[in-house]
Amino acid sequence: MANRSSQAGHQPERTCVICRSKKMQNELLHFKLRDKQVVFDFYRRLSGRGYYVCDAEECLERIPKWIKKQLKKKK
Repeated sequence: MANRSSQAGHQPERTCVICRSKKMQNELLHFKLRDKQVVFDFYRRLSGRGYYVCDAEECLERIPKWIKKQLKKKK
């Protein structure tokens, strides 16, 4: 029997940066921004800040607009 503090069976949730829906981590696509370009990190091994997005067509199409917004925030 697992004790109460055990994380056995835990499924991490993440939020899509576009539509803000919460889903299981393995249901979302993971990507990073490298030189203002989207690099999908399918194995989650690249270093640095990563983001998650749904595989819904609407969300994928809105990534460039989201990137522009993020770059404006950094200025």
